Amino acid sequence: MRTISIKESCPETWSRLPSDVKEEITAEELSLESLPEFLNKKAGRLGELAYLSELARLEQEINRLKNSKTDVPENPKAPSINPTLVLVELSWRDLPLLLQDDSADVIPSRGKEIVLMYKKLKDDEIVVKRASDEDLLALKLIVEEHDLRELSRQTGKPLWLLREVIERAAQREMVLKPGSRVKRPREFCEFHSDIDKRFFLSETFTLQWHITQSCDLHCRHCYDRSDRETLRFSDAIRILDDFYDFCEQMGVVGKVSLSGGNPFLHPRFYDIYREAIERGFTVAVLGNPVSRGRLESLMEIEPPYFYQVSLEGLREYNDYIRGKGHFDRTIEFLKLLKELGIYSMVMLTLNRDNIDQIIPLTEGLKGLVDSFTFNRLSMVGEGASLSLPDREKFKAFLKEYMAYAKESEAVELKDNLFNILLKKKGEPLFGGCTGFGCGAAFNFVSLLPDGEVHACRKFPSYIGNIFEESLYDLYHSERAEMFRRGPAECKGCSIRPVCGGCLAVTYSVGLDFTKNKDPFCFIDD
Repeated sequence: MRTISIKESCPETWSRLPSDVKEEITAEELSLESLPEFLNKKAGRLGELAYLSELARLEQEINRLKNSKTDVPENPKAPSINPTLVLVELSWRDLPLLLQDDSADVIPSRGKEIVLMYKKLKDDEIVVKRASDEDLLALKLIVEEHDLRELSRQTGKPLWLLREVIERAAQREMVLKPGSRVKRPREFCEFHSDIDKRFFLSETFTLQWHITQSCDLHCRHCYDRSDRETLRFSDAIRILDDFYDFCEQMGVVGKVSLSGGNPFLHPRFYDIYREAIERGFTVAVLGNPVSRGRLESLMEIEPPYFYQVSLEGLREYNDYIRGKGHFDRTIEFLKLLKELGIYSMVMLTLNRDNIDQIIPLTEGLKGLVDSFTFNRLSMVGEGASLSLPDREKFKAFLKEYMAYAKESEAVELKDNLFNILLKKKGEPLFGGCTGFGCGAAFNFVSLLPDGEVHACRKFPSYIGNIFEESLYDLYHSERAEMFRRGPAECKGCSIRPVCGGCLAVTYSVGLDFTKNKDPFCFIDD
């Protein structure tokens, strides 16, 4: 009988119907499609249950969605509406709440309400909810194909807010967004089919932006003390807009790490920081210790995603590298970051003379720092005056450090060669230096004050100039692809997607990074 179909298809409506109305539906063998209209005609008789005609409409739509088969674009070129989405305008409020398990105390009231319904495409879950102002704004932005930057200028609404509206709608699967185009080539993935697929595609892209060469330190391992033209604020705006376009074209979330020199020494640092925040980028600072006042001024705009400082060993050696008093200033600064609730990171540049100080240093940083990592010295610039440890010493250190890291909350792995140890132990691999092994010109580039774009800041890796070509064109250039390919000797290696060694180290010892693998690699030992 059709009444069985109604009972099964509209259980919430059926459970609330008076028994005499149920009997009438049964006697008339009412069809599911005609139920809402039938109940609407009975509104006077139903009294406070008059909302049941609209509840039946909602349950009908749920059934339609459950049984629908929708062709979904595999990778839309632009944000688009979930093709299963429907809007239902009702004259009763809170009806979606009646479809939830804890609906016993819900009493619908008269009043206009728009209900949003759609099927999640990942698991076919049906979503039924009151359409919020944010939901409707997201749909409007996409249907009317607004240029968000122009709309931000016209309305005064922050660009980051408009982007966030669409991003949250995408997270709820109301909206379909283009997938990331920052991915390894197909043949690369197929060859390494046994490695977790998350290491082949990046949802984010980081611009390490050196906005000034000015620095209040003169470190003995500095990679570049060249005199470069100071970045003009108007050019900074051009760069931020170009990076915004790049992220839209590549389907990624943009991250900006402001660095230098000391980025705070740029005369318009706060303005650049604010402009980056307003475009919706995740913004971090890679710098030196600064005063409480400067940090508080930064936080008035928005706290940084993280603040990274450097230490090069215990007090005496660190101050030999970075200047007298730097160690104690940095320790006090880490306490300040903790007090203000800013996520802190410490980076160390490993060389022959400080390798034995790393673990003792991390012991002293317990409770002060949220994250500690190291990378190896690249012997370029003033770093050429220092030396790397020998290969066996470094290999032994990696084993000791990795064991130590397992017992420490803050000590993290970064060097790609840790994956050799993990592979040999049969343990899960980690993402390596940038989450994708060597991320040079893959999910990361370095931008200098004069517009030069490099694959990595640690060695000369020029790709082009952002004032002459867009970042999108530079990223797709043959020079960028050369850095992404990495060493020919690494091709076919079982851990290549999460390794590739360190191109900067290879270059700095006089080898050809396009051919020769990392001289510290011990995978064949």
